Amino acid sequence: MHDAPRDLQDLIERGPEALVAVRTLAPAALRPLEGLRHASAVLRPPAIIAVGANYAAHASELKLRSETAMTVFSLWPNSLTGHESTVTWPSDLAKQVDYEAELGVIIGRAARNVPVSRALDHVFGYTVVNDITARDLQFSEAQWSRCKSFDGFTPTGPVVVTADEIGDPQDVWLTTHVDGRLLQDASSGDMVRTVAEIIALLSTTSTLLPGTLISTGSPGGAGYSRKPPVFLRDGATVTVSIDKIGMLTIHCREI
Repeated sequence: MHDAPRDLQDLIERGPEALVAVRTLAPAALRPLEGLRHASAVLRPPAIIAVGANYAAHASELKLRSETAMTVFSLWPNSLTGHESTVTWPSDLAKQVDYEAELGVIIGRAARNVPVSRALDHVFGYTVVNDITARDLQFSEAQWSRCKSFDGFTPTGPVVVTADEIGDPQDVWLTTHVDGRLLQDASSGDMVRTVAEIIALLSTTSTLLPGTLISTGSPGGAGYSRKPPVFLRDGATVTVSIDKIGMLTIHCREI
Protein backbone atom coordinates (compact mmCIF):
# COMPACT_ATOMS: atom_id res chain seq x y z
CA MET A 1 0.00 0.00 0.00
CA HIS A 2 2.03 2.93 -1.30
CA ASP A 3 -0.11 5.49 0.51
CA ALA A 4 -0.45 3.63 3.80
CA PRO A 5 -1.42 5.60 6.94
CA ARG A 6 1.69 6.45 8.94
CA ASP A 7 0.05 5.75 12.30
CA LEU A 8 -3.30 5.15 13.96
CA GLN A 9 -4.16 8.85 14.10
CA ASP A 10 -3.64 9.15 10.35
CA LEU A 11 -5.82 6.07 9.77
CA ILE A 12 -8.64 7.45 11.93
CA GLU A 13 -8.53 10.86 10.27
CA ARG A 14 -8.79 9.29 6.80
CA GLY A 15 -12.13 7.74 7.72
CA PRO A 16 -13.83 4.34 7.38
CA GLU A 17 -12.70 3.77 3.78
CA ALA A 18 -9.06 3.75 4.90
CA LEU A 19 -9.80 1.12 7.54
CA VAL A 20 -11.47 -1.07 4.93
CA ALA A 21 -8.41 -0.73 2.66
CA VAL A 22 -6.01 -1.62 5.48
CA ARG A 23 -8.07 -4.66 6.46
CA THR A 24 -8.10 -5.84 2.86
CA LEU A 25 -4.33 -5.57 2.46
CA ALA A 26 -3.25 -6.54 5.98
CA PRO A 27 -3.05 -10.34 5.47
CA ALA A 28 -0.40 -9.88 2.80
CA ALA A 29 1.63 -7.49 4.96
CA LEU A 30 1.66 -9.29 8.30
CA ARG A 31 4.99 -9.49 10.14
CA PRO A 32 5.81 -11.51 13.27
CA LEU A 33 5.90 -9.41 16.44
CA GLU A 34 9.10 -11.03 17.68
CA GLY A 35 11.92 -8.54 17.50
CA LEU A 36 9.61 -5.55 17.16
CA ARG A 37 9.21 -2.89 19.85
CA HIS A 38 5.75 -1.65 20.86
CA ALA A 39 5.00 2.04 20.84
CA SER A 40 2.02 3.53 22.65
CA ALA A 41 -1.17 2.27 21.04
CA VAL A 42 -2.04 5.93 20.39
CA LEU A 43 0.73 8.33 19.38
CA ARG A 44 -0.80 11.70 18.47
CA PRO A 45 -4.20 11.95 20.15
CA PRO A 46 -5.70 15.46 20.01
CA ALA A 47 -6.60 15.02 23.68
CA ILE A 48 -6.17 12.49 26.48
CA ILE A 49 -9.14 12.68 28.84
CA ALA A 50 -9.34 10.70 32.07
CA VAL A 51 -12.36 9.99 34.24
CA GLY A 52 -11.86 9.60 37.97
CA ALA A 53 -13.89 7.75 40.59
CA ASN A 54 -15.87 5.86 37.94
CA TYR A 55 -16.06 2.59 39.88
CA ALA A 56 -17.78 2.73 43.25
CA ALA A 57 -15.29 0.36 44.88
CA HIS A 58 -12.30 2.46 43.81
CA ALA A 59 -13.96 5.71 44.84
CA SER A 60 -14.74 4.24 48.23
CA GLU A 61 -11.26 2.88 48.90
CA LEU A 62 -9.69 6.25 48.06
CA LYS A 63 -12.44 8.13 49.91
CA LEU A 64 -13.51 9.95 46.74
CA ARG A 65 -17.01 11.00 45.73
CA SER A 66 -18.54 9.34 42.67
CA GLU A 67 -22.24 10.07 43.14
CA THR A 68 -22.22 13.71 41.99
CA ALA A 69 -20.68 15.33 38.89
CA MET A 70 -18.23 13.25 36.86
CA THR A 71 -14.58 13.89 37.72
CA VAL A 72 -12.66 14.75 34.54
CA PHE A 73 -9.02 15.71 34.05
CA SER A 74 -6.40 15.69 31.31
CA LEU A 75 -3.30 13.56 30.91
CA TRP A 76 -0.26 14.97 29.16
CA PRO A 77 1.11 13.46 25.92
CA ASN A 78 4.58 12.89 27.40
CA SER A 79 2.99 10.28 29.69
CA LEU A 80 2.23 7.91 26.79
CA THR A 81 4.34 4.78 26.44
CA GLY A 82 3.90 1.25 25.15
CA HIS A 83 3.79 -2.42 26.06
CA GLU A 84 7.00 -3.82 27.58
CA SER A 85 8.38 -0.33 28.23
CA THR A 86 10.36 0.63 31.31
CA VAL A 87 8.68 3.36 33.36
CA THR A 88 10.93 5.47 35.58
CA TRP A 89 10.35 8.09 38.25
CA PRO A 90 12.53 9.96 40.76
CA SER A 91 12.31 8.24 44.13
CA ASP A 92 12.81 11.52 45.98
CA LEU A 93 9.70 12.99 44.32
CA ALA A 94 7.26 10.07 44.34
CA LYS A 95 7.29 7.27 46.90
CA GLN A 96 3.69 6.09 46.54
CA VAL A 97 3.41 5.09 42.88
CA ASP A 98 0.26 3.09 42.17
CA TYR A 99 -1.30 1.10 39.29
CA GLU A 100 -4.79 1.51 37.80
CA ALA A 101 -6.30 -0.79 35.18
CA GLU A 102 -8.54 1.15 32.79
CA LEU A 103 -10.44 0.62 29.56
CA GLY A 104 -9.24 3.12 26.98
CA VAL A 105 -11.72 4.43 24.37
CA ILE A 106 -10.53 5.95 21.08
CA ILE A 107 -12.95 8.31 19.33
CA GLY A 108 -13.38 7.57 15.62
CA ARG A 109 -15.45 10.49 14.41
CA ALA A 110 -16.15 13.89 15.94
CA ALA A 111 -18.73 13.87 18.71
CA ARG A 112 -20.63 16.99 19.78
CA ASN A 113 -23.88 16.91 21.75
CA VAL A 114 -24.42 13.23 21.00
CA PRO A 115 -27.14 11.36 22.91
CA VAL A 116 -26.25 8.29 24.95
CA SER A 117 -28.14 6.11 22.47
CA ARG A 118 -25.75 7.06 19.63
CA ALA A 119 -22.54 7.71 21.57
CA LEU A 120 -20.91 4.35 20.80
CA ASP A 121 -21.30 5.05 17.06
CA HIS A 122 -18.47 7.56 17.52
CA VAL A 123 -15.99 4.99 18.90
CA PHE A 124 -13.18 3.72 16.69
CA GLY A 125 -11.84 1.16 19.13
CA TYR A 126 -10.59 0.22 22.55
CA THR A 127 -7.24 -0.37 24.23
CA VAL A 128 -5.75 -1.17 27.62
CA VAL A 129 -4.53 1.71 29.81
CA ASN A 130 -2.50 1.60 33.02
CA ASP A 131 -3.20 4.96 34.67
CA ILE A 132 -0.09 5.07 36.88
CA THR A 133 -0.46 7.55 39.71
CA ALA A 134 1.86 9.15 42.25
CA ARG A 135 -0.54 9.08 45.20
CA ASP A 136 1.63 11.32 47.40
CA LEU A 137 1.32 14.07 44.78
CA GLN A 138 -2.34 13.32 44.08
CA PHE A 139 -3.40 13.95 47.66
CA SER A 140 -1.18 16.99 48.13
CA GLU A 141 -2.54 18.97 45.15
CA ALA A 142 -5.98 20.16 44.09
CA GLN A 143 -5.78 18.65 40.60
CA TRP A 144 -4.78 15.22 39.28
CA SER A 145 -3.06 15.87 35.95
CA ARG A 146 0.51 16.24 37.23
CA CYS A 147 0.50 13.18 39.51
CA LYS A 148 -0.58 11.01 36.57
CA SER A 149 1.51 12.62 33.82
CA PHE A 150 5.09 11.76 34.69
CA ASP A 151 6.98 10.62 31.60
CA GLY A 152 5.65 7.15 30.78
CA PHE A 153 2.86 7.12 33.37
CA THR A 154 0.17 6.32 30.75
CA PRO A 155 1.10 3.01 29.11
CA THR A 156 -1.39 1.95 26.41
CA GLY A 157 -1.67 -1.15 24.27
CA PRO A 158 -0.50 -3.59 23.26
CA VAL A 159 -3.03 -3.00 20.47
CA VAL A 160 -6.21 -1.13 19.60
CA VAL A 161 -9.16 -3.40 18.87
CA THR A 162 -11.88 -1.91 16.67
CA ALA A 163 -15.28 -1.34 18.22
CA ASP A 164 -17.03 -3.98 16.11
CA GLU A 165 -14.81 -6.68 17.61
CA ILE A 166 -15.55 -5.65 21.20
CA GLY A 167 -19.29 -5.22 21.05
CA ASP A 168 -20.55 -4.09 24.45
CA PRO A 169 -17.78 -2.15 26.27
CA GLN A 170 -19.58 -2.82 29.57
CA ASP A 171 -18.91 -6.54 29.14
CA VAL A 172 -15.13 -6.88 29.42
CA TRP A 173 -13.02 -8.00 32.37
CA LEU A 174 -10.08 -6.04 33.79
CA THR A 175 -7.22 -7.44 35.89
CA THR A 176 -3.93 -6.18 37.27
CA HIS A 177 -1.02 -8.36 38.33
CA VAL A 178 2.05 -6.93 40.11
CA ASP A 179 4.95 -9.38 40.13
CA GLY A 180 2.45 -12.15 39.48
CA ARG A 181 0.07 -11.19 42.30
CA LEU A 182 -3.54 -10.52 41.29
CA LEU A 183 -4.56 -7.14 42.73
CA GLN A 184 -7.44 -5.93 40.53
CA ASP A 185 -10.17 -8.18 39.15
CA ALA A 186 -13.44 -6.61 37.99
CA SER A 187 -15.92 -6.11 35.16
CA SER A 188 -16.35 -2.93 33.17
CA GLY A 189 -20.02 -3.45 33.94
CA ASP A 190 -19.24 -2.05 37.40
CA MET A 191 -18.65 1.46 36.01
CA VAL A 192 -20.66 4.22 37.66
CA ARG A 193 -21.09 5.86 34.23
CA THR A 194 -20.97 3.75 31.08
CA VAL A 195 -18.72 4.46 28.13
CA ALA A 196 -21.74 5.81 26.23
CA GLU A 197 -22.69 8.09 29.12
CA ILE A 198 -19.13 9.39 29.42
CA ILE A 199 -18.96 10.26 25.71
CA ALA A 200 -22.38 11.90 25.74
CA LEU A 201 -21.56 14.02 28.78
CA LEU A 202 -18.12 15.11 27.55
CA SER A 203 -19.57 16.02 24.16
CA THR A 204 -21.97 18.55 25.70
CA THR A 205 -19.13 21.02 26.38
CA SER A 206 -16.42 20.10 23.87
CA THR A 207 -16.17 18.46 20.49
CA LEU A 208 -14.42 15.12 20.94
CA LEU A 209 -12.09 15.01 17.95
CA PRO A 210 -11.15 11.83 16.08
CA GLY A 211 -8.28 10.07 17.84
CA THR A 212 -9.13 11.40 21.30
CA LEU A 213 -8.26 8.87 24.01
CA ILE A 214 -10.62 8.57 26.98
CA SER A 215 -9.45 6.58 29.99
CA THR A 216 -12.63 5.47 31.72
CA GLY A 217 -11.62 4.89 35.33
CA SER A 218 -10.25 2.08 37.45
CA PRO A 219 -11.96 -0.61 39.54
CA GLY A 220 -11.19 -1.34 43.18
CA GLY A 221 -8.00 -2.95 44.36
CA ALA A 222 -5.58 -0.03 44.14
CA GLY A 223 -2.34 -0.45 46.06
CA TYR A 224 -2.89 2.71 48.09
CA SER A 225 -5.89 1.25 49.89
CA ARG A 226 -4.38 -2.13 50.75
CA LYS A 227 -3.20 -3.01 54.24
CA PRO A 228 -0.31 -2.82 54.08
CA PRO A 229 -0.24 -0.61 50.96
CA VAL A 230 1.24 -2.06 47.77
CA PHE A 231 3.21 0.55 45.82
CA LEU A 232 5.29 0.02 42.70
CA ARG A 233 8.97 -0.39 43.46
CA ASP A 234 12.21 -0.61 41.54
CA GLY A 235 12.23 -3.82 39.51
CA ALA A 236 8.47 -4.46 39.71
CA THR A 237 6.59 -5.79 36.69
CA VAL A 238 2.95 -4.79 36.17
CA THR A 239 0.55 -6.47 33.75
CA VAL A 240 -2.89 -5.01 33.11
CA SER A 241 -5.19 -7.15 30.98
CA ILE A 242 -8.60 -6.71 29.42
CA ASP A 243 -10.20 -9.67 27.73
CA LYS A 244 -10.85 -9.25 24.00
CA ILE A 245 -7.95 -6.72 23.86
CA GLY A 246 -4.81 -8.12 25.44
CA MET A 247 -2.15 -7.83 28.13
CA LEU A 248 -0.17 -4.62 28.73
CA THR A 249 3.08 -5.09 30.66
CA ILE A 250 5.50 -2.47 31.99
CA HIS A 251 8.66 -2.64 34.09
CA CYS A 252 9.38 -0.20 36.90
CA ARG A 253 12.57 1.65 37.71
CA GLU A 254 13.17 4.21 40.45
CA ILE A 255 15.91 6.71 39.65
